[in-house]
Amino acid sequence: MPDDVVAARAAAEEESAFSHPAVEPDATAAYGDHPDQLIDFYAPRGASGPVPLVVVLHGGAWRAPYDRRHITPFAGFLARRGFAVANVEYRRGAEVPGGVPEGPDGGAPAAGRWPETFDDVAAALDALPVLVREALPQADARRTVLTGHSAGGHLALWAAARHLLPAGAPWRVDGPPPLRGVVALAPIADFEVAQKLDVCGGAARQLLGGQAHFDERRPYADPVLLLPTGIATTLVQGRTDLVVPEAVAESYADAAAKAGEVVGLTLLEDVGHFPLIDPVADACAVAAEEIAQLAW
Repeated sequence: MPDDVVAARAAAEEESAFSHPAVEPDATAAYGDHPDQLIDFYAPRGASGPVPLVVVLHGGAWRAPYDRRHITPFAGFLARRGFAVANVEYRRGAEVPGGVPEGPDGGAPAAGRWPETFDDVAAALDALPVLVREALPQADARRTVLTGHSAGGHLALWAAARHLLPAGAPWRVDGPPPLRGVVALAPIADFEVAQKLDVCGGAARQLLGGQAHFDERRPYADPVLLLPTGIATTLVQGRTDLVVPEAVAESYADAAAKAGEVVGLTLLEDVGHFPLIDPVADACAVAAEEIAQLAW
């Protein structure tokens, strides 16, 4: 397919995904004192009895302008399919007028904050069992699936691998988290490949504090270096994704196989980056079905 056709379709996909009004949550709870340390909760629609809990981590290249509101239509979509949903906010890169280009010495990162982004995701998941009991009594936390899109897909894979972090890492836990599985949607799952492809303008490099810290911090942050997790994992990836190309997901799946772990990789033809979280797109239904396969 000609590049201009792919680019035009990608632009239309993005416009569609961001065209939906935000879906207000049924409840919101704080997991810390910072204004971004919040979790929105969506009760399952039309479901009776205990239902699986889906924890959503939004994308946006870990950058400040992209908060959890852009993924609320996806959260609402999952709630309408009978899931209890927790939509997690976390600290992202500092927002400066005109953008934050990375300086020659690594500079102030535009994407993410080290270590605050990781502090928040770890703290949110640690606090979730208590918060969800209060906010979503219908949720069965024993059937929790973690999902995330793009940069959120990275955070989902990372959160499921905290037991594999280097000794002394502040986010390390003693054993695998109690998850039914992870469904990572177009995840930034391999920082080295993402760096080579300049994914999101070098966002992974910026997340780690710039090139000066890239190699030093990768073992603490890069999911491809934290395998095997022992947790059922599926990646869903559009084959015409221009934002996070399929090579990134394929590299993670290959690394998992070499580590002795089978990771599902669902490749969707003629699908780009944003249909995976767009409630009117067929690809979004595929993502929900992959979640259901693990949750139920």
